[in-house]
This record gives sequence, structure tokens and C-alpha cells, in this order.
Amino acid sequence: MKPRLQTSLGQHLVLTPQLRQALHLLQLPAIELEAEIAAAVESNPLLDWAEDAPALAIDGKPAAGETHAAGDGDAHGDRDATRDERGNGEDWERPEDGWQEGGGFEYTGSGGRGDDDESDPASRMVQSETLRDHLCWQLHLGHLSPRDRRIGAALIDAIEDDGYLRAPFSEIAAALDPEPAPGDDEILAVLRQIQRMDPVGVGARDLAECLWIQLDTLPPDTPGRALALTIATTLIDRLPKLGARGVCDQLGCSADEADTALHLLRSMDPRPGSQVGDVPADSYVVPDCVIVRRNGLWQAMLATSSLPRLTIHQAYERMIQTTAGDDAGYLKGRLQEARWLLKNLEARGETLLKVVRCLIRQQSGFLEFGARALRPLTLREVAAEIGMHESTVSRAVARKYVHTPRGTLALRDFFASGIDTDGGGEASSVAIQQMIRGLIEAEDPRKPLSDARLAESLKASGVPVARRTVAKYREALHIAASHERIRID
Repeated sequence: MKPRLQTSLGQHLVLTPQLRQALHLLQLPAIELEAEIAAAVESNPLLDWAEDAPALAIDGKPAAGETHAAGDGDAHGDRDATRDERGNGEDWERPEDGWQEGGGFEYTGSGGRGDDDESDPASRMVQSETLRDHLCWQLHLGHLSPRDRRIGAALIDAIEDDGYLRAPFSEIAAALDPEPAPGDDEILAVLRQIQRMDPVGVGARDLAECLWIQLDTLPPDTPGRALALTIATTLIDRLPKLGARGVCDQLGCSADEADTALHLLRSMDPRPGSQVGDVPADSYVVPDCVIVRRNGLWQAMLATSSLPRLTIHQAYERMIQTTAGDDAGYLKGRLQEARWLLKNLEARGETLLKVVRCLIRQQSGFLEFGARALRPLTLREVAAEIGMHESTVSRAVARKYVHTPRGTLALRDFFASGIDTDGGGEASSVAIQQMIRGLIEAEDPRKPLSDARLAESLKASGVPVARRTVAKYREALHIAASHERIRID
């Protein structure tokens, strides 16, 4: 063995600074993006606010950022799909070649305004997100088979609000009831993937497993990690009695090593499910897009309140032609950065609109009739339709909101898991919850429907759902159990 030099060929993905910036901007919501742009204008003299830019017209013909979506006929949907494929940039107010005289470029950070009630704070209330919603959303991102996805949905249904899975695997298999029934090893394999979701450690079956999972995700060189893993697996139940001195005696480590490991253990979250829950009632959001209905068609546009307009500072750009040396190099570098930012902002808006158009086409029934008409939809389906990668769609949807006639909704609300029906189709989990709500509202208050009877009624309607799943959906709707709903006049 001796040191030597050798050459090799290989391929690997390299993210350029421009691509990194594009990905970063895409995942930012409107408020954070506005702060990002303000910081960029302050630090880059080649960027300037285009305060004198004309306002966008929205009456008579489509405004900038506006597109028609399939609403009352396939022909309209076909035209929208054609526009998507061309990527003609109709959604951005700019010169025909995209560049102003002198090489400048103007970014319109917003499209036409929809209804006047967009400025109503009450319409921008944040809808609360449950732990189950948060996990089901991530389940769609994984490359799981349909069978594993059904197992994962059953596991998520059984996870309690604090993040622990206390139901035995036999009960999970009974609630799932696929053909053939899954074994413990198959359920455990899917559970391992759920335990690595956000928040890390969710789905653990006890405290030791919860802490071990969180510690295992830390870098191997984290101080005290190895000893903390040993404590979590062997001494966690007796740790309150042992203390630091007892850990030293049991594991033969020094006091400093024990203190480091225990400090690391205390930084872990023993109740990871509590990280996800209801948001304060006074929280507001700024929608990135607006969906309105005009002339019988659903239309999508970027929200007018999203961002101000940006342009290249003409005076500094002309100065490059007459400057030499380091000053010219500095200005040229800043000009290139400004052009990258404008192009990436344009790409962000176009990507958002493509995703929203697709959601309108796929979920027009949801916009028309409400949650009962929400159909199952995954990131993969949207990505395949618009010709993008799932991760790009995920970034475009994350923490983004859209103003609709039904209120301000998260783009994630347009996605839903599905359950196979007897008719050969699928019903979304949201639609099933609405069916449960309808059955309970129509029940006899003297003889409320039990979860088992609700499951039987759904099965008679062609939607086979296990009793435990019905109970979870009922609890998600904040509806009491049958014995608590009895009313005797």
C-alpha cells in the first residue's frame, strides 16, 4: 500500500449558482420572497424599482399573469394545454423579446387582481393543518407502490396526536385489509419510512425508539451521539433514577462524556407530533395566486399584492460602457446577478401558474361544489401533466396559498389521497370526511350512528372504509363519538 495518483471519469449533478437561486426562490412564499427581493435591491445597484410602470388591465382581455382553465368545455382545456406546452410567457408583462431598450428587463411580480374581497383580512385566514394532513402530504412525495401507500395511510391514521404509534401491527393489518394481508415485516418497512418524515421520530412505538430515530439522523461526528444512542436503547427507562453518575457507572464513561450525551438527549423532542397542529386564529397569509370565474371559465393569475416590479437600473447599465478596470468588472458582475434574479423570478411565476392551471383542470369540481367533489390527486400526476419533476412541483406548492371564491386555500389542499371504491374509481379522503359529516348531520339525534354503522353506510355507497378509519376521520372533523351525540328532547 502506497499513495498514488489516478484519473477516472464520472458524471454527477452540479447545481450552478443560478440554479440554486431558482430553486430557492421557487420555494419561498410571497411574504418571504418580497423580503428577499428587497434585500437584493439594497445590495445590488443594478436593480431598481419600476415604480412608474403602468398598471395591468384585467377587463376585456386576459391580464398579465392570467390564463383560462378548463371549466365549461374540453376545447378550453385543450387551448390551455397548448399554451402550457409552448411556454409562451403570456403571464408576464414584458416586451416581445423580453428585453427593454438597452438590454434592460422588467419583472412584473404580480398579475391582475381578482375580486375586490381579496384585501379582506378575514378571507386570508390560515386553515389549520393536522399531523395526519402533514404526514399524508409527505406520503405522496415518496416513491412507494400503491400497496405500500395504502399501508402507509393506515399507519398514519393510527398515529396519535403526540406522534406515537401505539396500535399493534395486527390492528393495522385488520384496518387495512388488502389482498393479501400484509405481514409485520412489510408494515415495519413502511413504518421505517414514515419515521424519517417530518417531524423526525413520528410513528415511534415508545420513547426509546423516538429518541433513537432522532439521534440516528444526526451526523456521525456529532459530539455525544454514539453514547446518547446507547443510553436511549438501554437506559432510557431508568435514566431519571440513574442520573449522570449512574450513566458513568453503567457504561464506563467519563463525567464529561455523560454530560455531553445527556445534553444531546435533552435536545431531542419526546413528543414530535406536537410540532404540527393548529395555528393561532389571528394568523394571516398573502396568496401568491388568485382563482376567479369569469364568463363560465375558471381563470388563474398571480396576485397583485404579491410583489412590486423590478427593472435594470439604466444609468448604471450605461455606465458599464464608459468604465474600465475593476469598476467595470464589478458592474458587469452585478448586472449578471440582476439578470439572473429577474429571469429566475420570471421562471418562478411561470411555474406557479402552470401548477395552478393544472390544479384547476384536475380539481374544477372542488372549486365548483366544494370538498365533497375533491378527487384524489398526487404530485406525480401533476408533474407528469406539466412536464416537470415531482420535487419542482413540491417546491412550487409548499407554503403557497391561492385566493378562491371559497376562501384562501393552501395549494396543498388541492391534493388528496384516495381510496378505491367498489365502482372501480377512487374517492379522496377529504370527500369521505364530507360524506361522514353529511351522514352524521342527517342522523336521528336520539339514535346517533356509531363508527361501525357509518362504515357500513359508506360501504353501501360503494366506499369501503374500515371502522378505525371512520373514527379517525370523525375525530379530524372534531365530531364527538356517538354516545356523546345523544340528544333527547
